[in-house]
Amino acid sequence: MLDHIELKVKELGNAAGFYEAVLKPLGASLCYEDANMKGFGRTKVPGLYLAKGTANKGIHLAFAAPSRAAVDDFHEAGLKAGGKDNGAPGIRADYAPNYYAAFLIDPDGNNVEAVCLK
Repeated sequence: MLDHIELKVKELGNAAGFYEAVLKPLGASLCYEDANMKGFGRTKVPGLYLAKGTANKGIHLAFAAPSRAAVDDFHEAGLKAGGKDNGAPGIRADYAPNYYAAFLIDPDGNNVEAVCLK
């Protein structure tokens, strides 16, 4: 249903470094950039854009992970890249019996999740 999402960020370089780190274990990378925007995707077409501006706050982004190990790597990479823990990797049985996820707060205060349903 969605083609792409754009987040406004206060510091493009800092935010891009965070997302580059957390999206790598999920199979996505930087695939577009100009002076005011960076785009990330699993192909050459971005699904997530970061743009200079007044930062969004309170957004929840959930990224599909190909494996539980990728969720673990997402969380570890995010902490190393300056994210704050908002839920360590593990089963969230209240969501679904096989809902394995981890949560981070990004540099702009958004809740970022990786989830594997396998």
